[in-house]
Amino acid sequence: MVPSGGYLWWYIDALSDDGQHGLSIIAFVGSVFSPYYAWARRRGNPTNPDHFCALNVALYSRQARRWSMTERGAAHNHRDRTRFVIGPSQLHWNGQSLCIEIDEVGVPLPRRIRGTVTLHPQQLFTFSTPLDTAGRHRWGPLSPSSRVEVDLRHPAQRWRGHAYLDSNEGDEPIERAFTEWDWSRSAMKDGSTAVLYDLEPGRDQGRLLALRFGRHGSVVPFEAPPRHELPRTAWRLARRMCSESPVQVVQQLEDTPFYQRSMLSSRLMGETVTSFHETLHVPRLVSPVVQAMLPWRMPRRG
Repeated sequence: MVPSGGYLWWYIDALSDDGQHGLSIIAFVGSVFSPYYAWARRRGNPTNPDHFCALNVALYSRQARRWSMTERGAAHNHRDRTRFVIGPSQLHWNGQSLCIEIDEVGVPLPRRIRGTVTLHPQQLFTFSTPLDTAGRHRWGPLSPSSRVEVDLRHPAQRWRGHAYLDSNEGDEPIERAFTEWDWSRSAMKDGSTAVLYDLEPGRDQGRLLALRFGRHGSVVPFEAPPRHELPRTAWRLARRMCSESPVQVVQQLEDTPFYQRSMLSSRLMGETVTSFHETLHVPRLVSPVVQAMLPWRMPRRG
């Protein structure tokens, strides 16, 4: 059970084998990005995270880009051990694969996103680690290396590729513990996945996780290379990446006042790697100006 004011999310990113398509999907309980959840907390009333659920879907390709994140109240959601229903969409674990049935409408242009994404884990992990000193915020990759099948009717696209699945959970609002972080995952040549989680970068209370998740269940720390400052985003968001050589921004996927996602080319453990990379800046997220803007990107139903 997610405590009042807390959160839980499952995150997926994927890239097609030919490099022409990409996606990210985040299923939220107690959405950390929700202005409605933040406003409810500020009123001082008990806040049930199940009343603030959303499925965020982002598609990246030259032919079709889509973005949706409609929040739904508890009457439209259901969650048990194997299924998470969020309005007309749902995630279902059948014991071997995670099937995501998507039926959403994009914003700001109301274009439909409909179809299925099926994730086939190559190895499941039970690894979890606290992200803060009090242990109130935790992260763990469930399947750092997976295969994915994408079959969408709107927009029409079918492809297969490599995917990543993890989860974050917290017992309190995210702004009580963090100012910012940089996170990345990189697929290595041997099938393992290297994750860099740089929390509070450059600060005394910062923590840098550098972990390599093997194909057969091993979790091995590695020495993170030096940080490289990346060009600021269009919203002037600072971001960093640890690399053995200069880092190249291959593609900017998301660029918002408080969050960015991009594809990077860097070097880790002697290999040139392509990485999904994200930066979150929490003070911008919770600022009144940004909170007032968010309903345009995150409508609510129920």
